[in-house]
Amino acid sequence: MRVLVLMLLLSGMLHGRTPNIVLIVADDLGWSDLSSYGSQYYETPHVDSLARDGISFTAAYACPNCAPTRAALMSGQYAPKTGIYTVGSPNRGLAKFRKVIAPPNQTELALGEITIAEILQRAGYRTAHIGKWHLGGGAHLPTHQGFDVNIAGNASGSPRGGYFSPYKNPNLKDGPTGENLTDRLSTEAARFIAESKDVPFFLYMCFYAVHTPIQAKPELVAKWKKKPPVGGQKNPAYAAMVETMDDGVGRILTALRDNGLERTTVVFFYSDNGGVGGYHRAGVDSREITDNAPLRGGKGMLYEGGVRVPLIVRYPGVTAAGSRSDTPVINVDFYPTLAEIAQAKTDPEQDLDGTSFLPLLRGEPGPPRPPLYWHFPVYLQGRASVGAWRTTPGGAIRDGNYKLIEFFEDSRTELYNLREDISETTDLAATMPAKAAALHKKLQRWRKATGALLVEPLTP
Repeated sequence: MRVLVLMLLLSGMLHGRTPNIVLIVADDLGWSDLSSYGSQYYETPHVDSLARDGISFTAAYACPNCAPTRAALMSGQYAPKTGIYTVGSPNRGLAKFRKVIAPPNQTELALGEITIAEILQRAGYRTAHIGKWHLGGGAHLPTHQGFDVNIAGNASGSPRGGYFSPYKNPNLKDGPTGENLTDRLSTEAARFIAESKDVPFFLYMCFYAVHTPIQAKPELVAKWKKKPPVGGQKNPAYAAMVETMDDGVGRILTALRDNGLERTTVVFFYSDNGGVGGYHRAGVDSREITDNAPLRGGKGMLYEGGVRVPLIVRYPGVTAAGSRSDTPVINVDFYPTLAEIAQAKTDPEQDLDGTSFLPLLRGEPGPPRPPLYWHFPVYLQGRASVGAWRTTPGGAIRDGNYKLIEFFEDSRTELYNLREDISETTDLAATMPAKAAALHKKLQRWRKATGALLVEPLTP
């Protein structure tokens, strides 16, 4: 059967129809927030159906917060090349606690970047962005970056009007009073699918959910209040938002099926960074909105809880049902992967950093995995559970099973073996100094090669 479906797909491609591509990106959804990723509290049957029919990645990565991940998805480039390192100011928090000066941060994706949407548009795809953009407004909206359609996308990183109409969004017409934003966006996505069924399309579906403010349908909150918590996952309003987001995914999958596109559409489900929670210190248990256990830390951190995220892909006739991959992939890998699926030529002027993971979707080992890199030279204000800072300027590299984090204030490094210690509890930097030094040297060489901006010392 799988061979027959693949032949049918290839036959369609030969007649000029390449697969449709739907890239769904949740906002702030943690690695542990899906049933299929081990949660015993949240319920995500529609996303789980993608995992049942496709492949789940156990070591998929993003940046520590929203904007740099979105820039990487669109440009195929790490943060040093786009200049988008963080959200807003790189010096968030009280100045009296800073030990270095963070470099400038860009908040708009430069128009000179050739986005994956432009590449697919050139290849004959109808393109739509729906939901959170967060890469600039005005002349930097999605319609200036390769998208034929933009619904709700602007410079904002959160829904300024909240999750119920009126939305206060200049790129989204208000619905009836009390209409839910997540429902509305998935309805718009279903409409786009129906309108585009006769041409290949790329739908970049970016839910604002489950980003703050934590606002959910009252009837769902009441339902979730009746469910006992499991570990640190216990917030009924957040659980209700997860359910509504999952229902939105279900509405998109139903639209594909109802329009006869289920077998000719590749669906990706991903999150832009780790969940908001897991910030611990001795004697304090403040897991906040969600809990990323067994991962350490959460959004805004270079520990696994901040950067490891769910990634599920359903590619009919290509991905084996219920399969899993432990091979690391990262946001810059999406660009070459989507281009290869669409048989679209990338532009040599766009200096790509990623590696296509299409072989992994086929169940093949693929080429050797290059190291994964992060450059996050910024301050993020802290919370009660972590003190003055949630994040101080730093960078990281994962090479094979080992991950090294460097903290720029004092050049301190930490080394972890993620295969044996996914929770990053045992720092090996002192016991494996040669390994730590080798990874540190690779990280330094990469920063130099990419022109990464560095922190500067405070003047006396």
